[in-house]
Amino acid sequence: MSEFLSPVWTHLSTAEITRGEGIYVYDANDVQYMDFTSGIGVVNTGHCHPRIVKAVQEQAKNLIFGQMNCVIPQATVKLSQKLNEITPPHIDRFFFANSGAEATEACVKLCKAATGRSNVIVFQGSFHGRTHLTMAMTTSKTVYRHKYQPLPAGIFVAPFPYSYQYGWDEETAVEFCKKQLDILLRGQTAPDETAAIIIEPVLGEGGYVPAPKAFLQHLREVCDEHGILLVMDEVQSGFGRTGSYFCFAQSEVNPDVIVMAKGLGSGLPISAVASTRELMEKWPPGTHGGTYGGGSAVASAAACETIDVLRDEKLIENAQKRGKQLRDGLRALQHKYLHIGDVRGRGLMVATEFTDPKTGDPDAETTKKVSRKCSDNNLLMLTCGTYGNVIRWIPPLVVTEQQIDEALNIFESALASV
Repeated sequence: MSEFLSPVWTHLSTAEITRGEGIYVYDANDVQYMDFTSGIGVVNTGHCHPRIVKAVQEQAKNLIFGQMNCVIPQATVKLSQKLNEITPPHIDRFFFANSGAEATEACVKLCKAATGRSNVIVFQGSFHGRTHLTMAMTTSKTVYRHKYQPLPAGIFVAPFPYSYQYGWDEETAVEFCKKQLDILLRGQTAPDETAAIIIEPVLGEGGYVPAPKAFLQHLREVCDEHGILLVMDEVQSGFGRTGSYFCFAQSEVNPDVIVMAKGLGSGLPISAVASTRELMEKWPPGTHGGTYGGGSAVASAAACETIDVLRDEKLIENAQKRGKQLRDGLRALQHKYLHIGDVRGRGLMVATEFTDPKTGDPDAETTKKVSRKCSDNNLLMLTCGTYGNVIRWIPPLVVTEQQIDEALNIFESALASV
């Protein structure tokens, strides 16, 4: 019974889950659900992957926790070495925390310390967390900041090149957003007081919208010109989700700082800020820290094994193949069901956006009905987007061709029924 749980949580399903395996979770009656939420992009290696379970068990027998200010857990050292192997060559220092919001706050403190500047630019539709600072950086929905304001100052919002929402082609949207960013730097936060520009390479809560390559490359040029740090928030898009270890690599852009969490630990709470030795050495010792960050040897062991599983089992390649299969299947349905206005995404971070076929207005009602019908048929999928009119597809990266087809069949049945 869940009557003692706080009502602040929203719930996609009231199923009380007792176990998970691969893409499936099971309740106490052994009813099986296809989990196409991955715990909001967390269990990229699938539920209870045997290798992750074994790594956790083995580590727990030896050392569960070693507080980073007191000792240095060997498992955390090993994790920093593994992350160094999969990040760009210039990224060679890592700070660990517990959640995406914690890592984002840490990243902002690093950027302020390294530059001596106070302000941060984010983008419309962003989601960076739920603490007071990260709420100020989050613009995807008012619910995340409703009645918590005023929030910390020094956060400025630029348009994101969401071409479908604007009703433009991608090139037009990119040019508009480039001009608006320039206006923002001239009218609201001067370059010499701007510490960082932080962007999700695929908007998460904002609607699963990939940032065009040309726009990310423009941000790199702007940051280089003005000495601003470019931060990639890969909390939801990282660790194979978009068909590469990190999504920014697909745009051939090298960030100054990377924020990561979710898929890093395969379900254990761990996050990281990755940057260069030069920048990290400008972060004065003792000005940031935390009791648990980097100290959980168990979480570090899980993260180490996660990286190995992604590589050994070719899950990134599978994300590419199954993502293409999924988008092709959804686009075929788009021709039959006109409420599907757009299908987009990278790898297995895919969106179907619902709009009124006559007016083009966001259609949150149909989105809710389809999502609910899928849940009724034991396919768990989340919605997102500022208007709540996007269904996001984020199955574990172990998903098979047959399982994608099964999910598409359930989705089509839901479409037909509403």
